[in-house]
Amino acid sequence: MNPKRGPVESPLVTIAIIKLIAGVLEKNNLTGSIFTSFVGGSELNIAIVKDTRIPLVSFKGNSQVGKVVKHIVVERFGKCLLESDRNNAITVLSDADIQLPIEAIVRDTIGIADQGLSTCHRLFLHESIYGDVLDRLRQRYGSIIIGNPLETGTKLGLLFSHATKKHFLQLIDATKSQGGKILTGGSDTKYARNFVQPTIVEISTSTKNVKGGWVFPVILVFKYQSWEEAIETSNNVCKGSSNFIYTD
Repeated sequence: MNPKRGPVESPLVTIAIIKLIAGVLEKNNLTGSIFTSFVGGSELNIAIVKDTRIPLVSFKGNSQVGKVVKHIVVERFGKCLLESDRNNAITVLSDADIQLPIEAIVRDTIGIADQGLSTCHRLFLHESIYGDVLDRLRQRYGSIIIGNPLETGTKLGLLFSHATKKHFLQLIDATKSQGGKILTGGSDTKYARNFVQPTIVEISTSTKNVKGGWVFPVILVFKYQSWEEAIETSNNVCKGSSNFIYTD
């Protein structure tokens, strides 16, 4: 049996997915209960992590919680799969077709809405193309339609929860206090609930908030002079599964 604990904020989504999977299993002469689900909060999480009858625990979330999950599972000699914060990067060289990375950034930070492993939050631009790329990127971000994701034309929906929105605003304030410059976005919107603006931040590699993975429609932009500098600063983070490089 493969038990799954979905987000407590969206139990109906978890139930719908389980029903779809059960239907596929049953069509292939397998019992639908192979893949089941639970709905609950932190108490349920702790019960799953500590249960010795569950030999393998797969966790997706921030790295701080992931460390706790791994410690408890390993302590009981279980196995653990962690998918924690990603902090992926895009590096654009001076000879690149700059329209290509712009489309990739919009797709990753807006289209995927941070729900994929390829989501990018750091952008390294060579100084010779820095201004041109930012001008085009700001123009694209300014044209993003925010609203109901079920409606045609909408490119950006709402954040997962009010707590997530609050965390977004706190990170923006902290980044500004450390010298970060908001080029566009950086606040909530005219819409109610958990909508925020797609955001571009001009920032220094020494800023503390660069090190952690952002989970919002935000791109952090850096200027570099040499190829060696770009690679060194891109790799100078504790987490990040990929770095996309654009060149001719």
